[in-house]
Amino acid sequence: MCRGGRVRIDGRRVTKSAATVRPGAVLTFPWHDRVVVARVLALAARRGPADLARTLYEDLSPPAPPKAAFQPAPDGLRPKGTGAPTKKQRRQIARLKGL
Repeated sequence: MCRGGRVRIDGRRVTKSAATVRPGAVLTFPWHDRVVVARVLALAARRGPADLARTLYEDLSPPAPPKAAFQPAPDGLRPKGTGAPTKKQRRQIARLKGL
């Protein structure tokens, strides 16, 4: 992500993963379908468990928008890239088509 220029430290674009991060720095980067904003509170002396890592930063990200419930298209077709329908979705599509 750094090499691609998608990470920012205190608002400036970072292109190297070896960029210096200090306590108080604000990191911004894309994660799946949202943007993560985190403030570094402290640095660990060594690598440790995830529980310890969670105490070293503060998540400032806006809450993720709620996922919309599945609504089949009026013609019963699904958008490309959505994968195979679940059993519940297949029943909704069959009901829509009158099967």
